[in-house]
Amino acid sequence: MSCFPFFSKVSSSARQDPDIDEGIQHVKLYTYNELTKATNGFSQANKIGEGGFGSVFKGRLKNGKFAAIKVLSAESRQGEKEFLTEINTIAEIQHENLVKLYGCCVEKNNRILVYNYLENNSLAQTLVGGGHSSIYFDWETRCRICVGVARGLAFLHEEVRPLIVHRDIKASNILLDKDLTPKISDFGLAKLIPSNMTHVSTRVAGTLGYLAPEYAIGGRLTRKADIYSFGVLLLEIVSGRCNTNSQLPIEEQFLLERAWDLYERKELVGLVDTSLNGEFDAEQACKFLKISLLCTQESPKLRPSMSSVVKMLTGKMNVDDSKITKPALISDFMDLKVRKNQESSNIDTTYNTSSASENQDSTMSSSVPSTTRTSTFTAQYDQSL
Repeated sequence: MSCFPFFSKVSSSARQDPDIDEGIQHVKLYTYNELTKATNGFSQANKIGEGGFGSVFKGRLKNGKFAAIKVLSAESRQGEKEFLTEINTIAEIQHENLVKLYGCCVEKNNRILVYNYLENNSLAQTLVGGGHSSIYFDWETRCRICVGVARGLAFLHEEVRPLIVHRDIKASNILLDKDLTPKISDFGLAKLIPSNMTHVSTRVAGTLGYLAPEYAIGGRLTRKADIYSFGVLLLEIVSGRCNTNSQLPIEEQFLLERAWDLYERKELVGLVDTSLNGEFDAEQACKFLKISLLCTQESPKLRPSMSSVVKMLTGKMNVDDSKITKPALISDFMDLKVRKNQESSNIDTTYNTSSASENQDSTMSSSVPSTTRTSTFTAQYDQSL
């Protein structure tokens, strides 16, 4: 499926930043004044979220539509490049399981993104955050969310050109509409990979706990990094808990490690969220958990494609237990990080190791060696990646 633009341009009066303006295509531009009115002066009463990139407000646009208005802070980790990436990545694609970008504002020092408003916030604030949500996620709803996210990723990985690697698939970036349909959001870290390239060597960015170790350590980015992240997310949805929780006993703190331990003991069903009170399909739940283990295997080439994941989740492809190998576990990843830092003094790596239950949006970024600090491409496309 090809990408297509669907946003109209507005008059140059809304274009206040020539440097950014040059990089924006096919996107409606809002004035700062109209977004101020839409949010009642960006009032705290309309604030619906906050993260490393700034605050999100609910607003009502002049056409009557409600919108989620993402105001990037001056200290935001999302720089001009990431801002343009998010705009141009999402502006030209449409899918049921992707957020819809209405437009943006680039007046003076203001950088604001305007998205469709989604009534039920994110999975991090509802299902896996252990917070104050009144939403009950029954088993059928969880299945629909898993399949929806998988379909959205399969679309990005296989149906658009150039293909898109999201790089930050996590519970806080999966938003839910009024019907609890999942929408993948926040494309600020997304990378485009040309169809004749096998991978991108790039600065590492993402969230600890969801990061594929081969990417976190070496900066080698392929679609399989997203698939690893999806595998972790799948575990979270089935279990109803964050991937890391330092409040639990040591043997249960890391969700992926716990899943592997239960799998080896043939007790995977013990990972299913107890809040379901036994009202779930045990065979299907174990199948979903096995799929998550397939997605998080240590070798990227052993991880299935997202289209295969969709087929397995929907019962159109069998899950082959014999192909499940040990996942890249968090403890192994941290050990490798320490060794890598000791071996290579020219790598400047910083990890935020806060528990995901304590800080769902703990993010990290690292520099890869100077030879690959600028994004580079390797030719000879490998369909397995």
